[in-house]
This record gives sequence, C-alpha cells and structure tokens, in this order.
Amino acid sequence: MLIRHIFRRLLPWLVSPWFVIAGGVLMALTMLVVCAVLLYDGREDALALANESSLNTLLVVERDIARNVELYDLSLQAVVDGVGDPEVMALPRALRDSVLFERAATAKDLGSMLVLDSAGNVMIDSGSATPRQANFADRSYFTVHRDNPNAGLYLSPPFRSRLRGGDPSIALSRRINKPDGSFGGIVLGTFRLEYFHRLLAGLQLGPNGTMALIHTNGQLIMRSPDDQRVVGRDLSGTRLFLRMNLQPEGRFSDESPIDGIRRVYTFRHLPGLPLIMEVAPAEMDIYAAWRVRAIRMAILITVFGLIVVGLAVLLAYSLAKKAQAERMLTMLSRIDSLTGLYNRRSLDDLLKREWQRAKRSGEALSILFVDIDHFKAYNDGYGHQAGDDALACVARCISGNLRRPGDSAARYGGEEFVIVLPATLGPGAFNVAETIRDEVFSLGIEHAGSEQGRITVSIGVATWQGKKSNTVESVVKAADEALYSAKAAGRNSVFATILA
Repeated sequence: MLIRHIFRRLLPWLVSPWFVIAGGVLMALTMLVVCAVLLYDGREDALALANESSLNTLLVVERDIARNVELYDLSLQAVVDGVGDPEVMALPRALRDSVLFERAATAKDLGSMLVLDSAGNVMIDSGSATPRQANFADRSYFTVHRDNPNAGLYLSPPFRSRLRGGDPSIALSRRINKPDGSFGGIVLGTFRLEYFHRLLAGLQLGPNGTMALIHTNGQLIMRSPDDQRVVGRDLSGTRLFLRMNLQPEGRFSDESPIDGIRRVYTFRHLPGLPLIMEVAPAEMDIYAAWRVRAIRMAILITVFGLIVVGLAVLLAYSLAKKAQAERMLTMLSRIDSLTGLYNRRSLDDLLKREWQRAKRSGEALSILFVDIDHFKAYNDGYGHQAGDDALACVARCISGNLRRPGDSAARYGGEEFVIVLPATLGPGAFNVAETIRDEVFSLGIEHAGSEQGRITVSIGVATWQGKKSNTVESVVKAADEALYSAKAAGRNSVFATILA
C-alpha cells in the first residue's frame, strides 16, 4: 500500500514534460560518459600496446648489439693475451698475425683490429701484412687506457676513421700492460656505424617514430630514421638525456630536442656498455587509429544523443499538449459555455470548499443570488438568440465587478446566477450587489415586458458571520429567500439578510 501510494504521488512528476526532457538529457549525458570511458580505455590500450612493442623492439636490438660486442671483445682479449706472450711475439710476422687474429670476429661492418704501441703508433694491423702508418695518440680510446689502468673494455663515441676515408665508426679497445704493469699500448677494433643503421632500419615504429643509440657522455651514435646531420650531436644538456641518464631503464613522454615531436620514450642502459638504447614511437602515431575510432564514435554518440534529446522534447511537447487539452476539457466541463462563468457542478464544489475554509478561519461568507427580471417574457418576445445575448451581457457585468481573486460567480440555471464572496461582511456584499444591479440597469437593453422598459436584475444577499452553526445549504437558502424578497419589493432591487 505504501509503495502504491508513493507511486501515485510520483506519477504526475514522472509523466511531466520537464521530467521527460530531463530524462532524455540524462540519458544522452550517460551515453556520452560511457562513450568517454570506453574511449579513455581504448586510448590506454593503444598506449599499452605501443609500450609493449617498444620494449620488445628494444630488447631485440639490445641482444644483437650485446652479442656482437661480446664477440668482438673476446677477439680483443685474445689479442691482448697474445701480445703479452713472448713466444707468440717471437714468431715470424705472418705466423704471429695468424695466431693473434685467429679468433678475431669477422663481419661486414667490423673494421680491422689494430695493436698500438705506447706512443699511439700502429704496431700490428690485422688488415694488412705491413702495418699502415698512423698515429692515434689523440683519440679518446687511446688516452682513456693510457691514463686509467682499470678502464677495461672501452667503447668510444663516434668518430671519422682515418684509415677508411672518414667512414663514421666507433671503437672498442683494451689496454696492453707491459710485464712491469706500465702502459704498453692498446688493442682496438672498430664498428662501422652502418651496422647500427642497418640494424635499426629493419624495425618500424610508425611514420614519426625514432630509435636511437646514445653514448653515456651524451653523444648521439645512431638515430633511425637515418640522418647524418644529427649523428655525433651532443645531447648531454637536453632534458631528454638527463632523464634517461638518471636510471638504468624507464619510460616517459617528452618532446624531442631534435625535431620537437612529442614521443613516448622507452629506454635502457645496455649492461656493461656505455650505451643507452631508446625506442620512441610518436604520440600522434600511437593514437592515430584510436583517434579515428574516437571521432567516429563521438559523432555517432553525439547524433544519437541529440536524437534521444529531440525525441524527449517531442514527447514532452506531446505530453504538454495533452495536459493542456485535458485542462481545457476539465475547464470546459466546469465552465458554462454561454456565459463563461462556472457551471452548477463547479458551483457545488466551490461552495463546499469556501464553506470549509470559512468555518476553519471563522471569517464571514456572503452569497448573492442574481435573477434577471421577467426573463421568460424577454425570451418569448425577442427570441432565444437575444435571450442568450442578454445572459452573456449580465454575466460580463457580474464577472467585471468581482475584484478579488477569491470572489467567484456561477450560472445557477436559466437566468439565475450565484456569487460567492469569501471573507466579506454584509455591507460589502450589499455594495457589490448594488453595483452589479446598477451596471445591468445602465446597459439599457430594451425589454418591453419590464416595468423599467429595460432588462434589470433582482439580487438576494445572505451573509454568514461565522458565529451561528449553520450549513452552506442554509446560507444558500437564505440568499434565495432574500432574492424573493427583492422581487416582492418591485424587482430591480437588492435585499440583504444576515444570519445571526
């Protein structure tokens, strides 16, 4: 029962036009929120997929570089061991070189291995039976070992090879110690940068993605897509390099200091090497497919939302028109079509409501009975159309003199009208009655069958002052009896009575 009662109370709100519109808007907003959540999840999935792809690419490149460096380092170490063996160095040159470089790694992008003496001059050359004449005492791969006995394997920044016509390369070198531990020179081998270019060229990261190999001193060793203008560029002062140099591996988004494109950088320091490998797909490429789907979905959801809101507005308009029609029908069922005043049915409800209010408040209630004098004779003499016109004129006089919102009038039947004046004492009600009588008289509507030669009204007034226990019927009856007294007094008059 309680649920049914609540539902009945809420039903008018649920079917109200504004509630329907609000419901449509809420539904559209809900769809937009759901769409936004799905699009956000899709965006995160696109980023996660790109990050996973970047990490896999980075690991593949790292393993290839680490394997080649390891093989080359083993070759360097074998040469260092051979140079330190007097028996090997005592062999004829051809046999000595064969023993020293027997385990030398060979590959398309590996240059000759050289043994430099303590002054930086070429002492042994794997690429020539007669060592090529050159001095490399100024190179970092030489000075590092000369100044630091514990440098171990050293990987140099990019440089232009003097023995290969300026070919861009990097060097791997190891120190040679004399029997007394002093500096005896170095063994070095070179990687052509073409190796890194070819290694990275086979990997795709979208139209604007990049991969790069950076020395820990900040120099750019290689970048894909290949651009020789930026190879060797010093990145040590850039925000990008500083972030990558803070930790062994990680991921972040930032703008490139080279072309200004915003990318998602996945980086890793290659174990045991002074190298940082980074893979960086561009954000515009990561979200390109997602952006197309997002635009399509946003358009569809927006159109669908507008359709829902439009349908809600149309439904609300239909409900409003229906409610208006129902109110009109209700009003018409309570209004007398000829006079525009309340009909008898409405009068009964009005009297009941005003009587209950008067009894609660103890205020006075006045009821006026208005009757058109000799109206039957007027109808017979002038016709029913003229009679209807006269009724409408008298009704306008009555409604025009009801000044307060609570004052009401109704057609009681035929040519009789009832006026209800809440909170109105006898003198006030009498004045209203006199004003109406006088205004009807002033209309001057011809009536040959009347003593005055024009249409007049007689009015009976009854006032209940809130003291005696009466019923509304008794007040109405008193007003009716007052009307008969007014007619008995000669018509075109007002007679008032007060219920004690």
